[in-house]
Amino acid sequence: MRRNGVPVLLFVFLLLSAIQAPPVFAQSISIDLGGATGSGAPDEEDVLGGFNSVTGRVLQLVALISILSVAPGILVTVTAFTRIAVVLSLMRSAMGTQTTPPNTVLISLALFLTAFVMAPTFQKSYTDGILPLLEERIEAPVAIERAVAPLKLFMLSQVREADLRLFLDLSKNEAPASPEATPLQALIPAFIISELKRAFEIGFLIFIPFIVIDMVVASVLMSMGMMMLPP
Repeated sequence: MRRNGVPVLLFVFLLLSAIQAPPVFAQSISIDLGGATGSGAPDEEDVLGGFNSVTGRVLQLVALISILSVAPGILVTVTAFTRIAVVLSLMRSAMGTQTTPPNTVLISLALFLTAFVMAPTFQKSYTDGILPLLEERIEAPVAIERAVAPLKLFMLSQVREADLRLFLDLSKNEAPASPEATPLQALIPAFIISELKRAFEIGFLIFIPFIVIDMVVASVLMSMGMMMLPP
């Protein structure tokens, strides 16, 4: 009985000690949400509004994650990446090298060439839209409009008028008063189609010299009686 009673008494003693413990063992945790008043509580204005408020920072984080998630799509749709990648692939096929250079090298080369071609456009987009937003000189909607404007001008300079008119008709939109007023839902697909057309035209022009070389080599081999030797 004594052995069974000792654990019970020890448990009761520890429980009473924990209940009557001095406040020195308590820990104080505080979270700084930004814009707090002297009482330690954040202002209602800081929590609900303002670019540097809690809501503003959360929106910035959500916007950043959203941009990163759609970055591959943006890269393919609004830049010269599509044209460069298709041309490099067709050039590899024209040379008869199926896996040389490998796809990793081909895509990396296309990425760096795209960055080189689009550098002035990206720089203007950052200077006009993103930088003023980070410096809190303009609001987010104005910053987005200014950041998109250089990309829109780039696409307008490369898109074919027939393709743009086609997608404007399909989307049942009227002809814009100015090129800058062209809606993106019609401009982006028209730009992609135009880039694919130009890429295949360039690829065809690259193919022609290699086809001529193959025909000359085949004629020489046939004249020498080497019919079983592939050109």
